[in-house]
Amino acid sequence: MAAQAVLRSSARARLLSGAFCAQRGGPALWQHHQNQRAFSNGKILVEMDEATGVAVMKMKSPPVNSLNLDFLTEFSISLEKLEIDRSCRGLILTSAVSKIFSAGLDITEMSGKSNEHYAAFWRAVQEMWLKLYGSNMVTIAAINGSSPAGGCLMALCCDYRIMADNPKFAIGLNETQLGIVAPFWFKDTMINTIGNRATELSLQLGQMYPAPEALKFGLVDKLVPEDKVQSAAAAAMSQWLSVPDHARQLTKSMMRKPAIDRLVKQREADINNFVSFISKDSIQKSLQIYMDRLKQKK
Repeated sequence: MAAQAVLRSSARARLLSGAFCAQRGGPALWQHHQNQRAFSNGKILVEMDEATGVAVMKMKSPPVNSLNLDFLTEFSISLEKLEIDRSCRGLILTSAVSKIFSAGLDITEMSGKSNEHYAAFWRAVQEMWLKLYGSNMVTIAAINGSSPAGGCLMALCCDYRIMADNPKFAIGLNETQLGIVAPFWFKDTMINTIGNRATELSLQLGQMYPAPEALKFGLVDKLVPEDKVQSAAAAAMSQWLSVPDHARQLTKSMMRKPAIDRLVKQREADINNFVSFISKDSIQKSLQIYMDRLKQKK
């Protein structure tokens, strides 16, 4: 636990100090234009439009925006900064990498590492979910590429999902295909989006849904041409922001609080379960086989 705390606090301090000390050449650089501010933490680029109160967060960790420990730490800190910025009312989450939203959790973070590392990694995954699913801002996912597993979870955390209308792009929680199990809070998030029976089928089979099917199942709310994803997200944001913030925020909290409270209460047990599961020899072998398969495809 002590090792995790040091790891997270040092990463957090490094990013925050960089974010507010651009003149000293820190890793997170603020840029100011008329009505616009931008900051980057290396793997995350945020552009804030002060006129509209809307921030666009672009994930830029090629080749596939894998959710590793560094990425997740930067993501949570960037989100926290926007959350405490009173001028920011809405967030559009998208990818700066072509044809991929996010490929999900980085398998190398779950293979051949220490139990302390697994625990730190899983805590960072939890933190990302708690911050995004519980955000006071309007959150819209502009899904401009495929979004398996953890990438799907990020999209499901948002209030509204717009996806590029391309059957080559797919989305879903496909953890069982890797020989691992989506935890209860992944499951709760999906049930709250598409219902119990569709979630059961989806999770057991590790289904990935091409964009048209994802719309049919309710995994996404709207399909638009690839070159219109950002503009459609901006248009949807205007509609969402026309609702008084306090009423929308209280309604969102009412809908999502039970799922959030459930993880908060069981957070340590969930981390212990993950570490116990992922460190099993059989699971490590399964992950290694999957990684070997990926290498062969390259």
